[in-house]
Amino acid sequence: MKKLIISAVLLASANFAANAYAEEEKHPDDPTKVITKLGFNYTDEVAISGSLALDEARKINVRTNTDASEWRIGGSWLFDFGILNFSLNRSEYDDGGNKNSYSVGTFLPINKLGVDTGKWQIFATGGFNHNKTETFQETEPELTSEMTMIQNASNGGYLGAFALRPITDKWTFMTFGGGGMGSGGYRNAWGGAGTTYKFNNQHSMNVFGFVSDDDYGTVSKVGVSYTYEFK
Repeated sequence: MKKLIISAVLLASANFAANAYAEEEKHPDDPTKVITKLGFNYTDEVAISGSLALDEARKINVRTNTDASEWRIGGSWLFDFGILNFSLNRSEYDDGGNKNSYSVGTFLPINKLGVDTGKWQIFATGGFNHNKTETFQETEPELTSEMTMIQNASNGGYLGAFALRPITDKWTFMTFGGGGMGSGGYRNAWGGAGTTYKFNNQHSMNVFGFVSDDDYGTVSKVGVSYTYEFK
């Protein structure tokens, strides 16, 4: 149902013309690249991800692990200033519990502001989100030693940055980080880095690591991914 709703919204929206930035050949990890692609990655389990380009400015994005306990679905629109994304996703904490998030945000290429970043490609990111968490909390020792599921909800925003630095024609370093705040004193932060090897214009492989932490738990993963771009 969620996929059908998102597809209908995307297809019914205005037909945005692609700009010069959209027509450039972009790096496989460029967050403003509107393409159709399929990817596989492995951290502690296998996950499948991909995007479907509806035209030169719009795409649908999906990702899920094999048992669908963690997933993401959303869409993107490319504008002159950058790309606008919205998504619904579910993730799990390392120590149990889960988080469901709904977000709207953007990636803004810094060079669009006339800033010379040299060999770096830097993107500012920011947006708004709604988080609903379910976490385990130990009950009072004198009563029982069992764990109780606690639900929390928060509305807030986030700011961060994503950067790419080509090392050679084949190798590229990437890094990202950011943080957010929300209602009820909610705080979160994340960061990571990785490297991509580009076999050609369609095949690429990435090794990465990241960690995210908020008031309810931590997620930390190291993995490898493969991406195929359809031309």
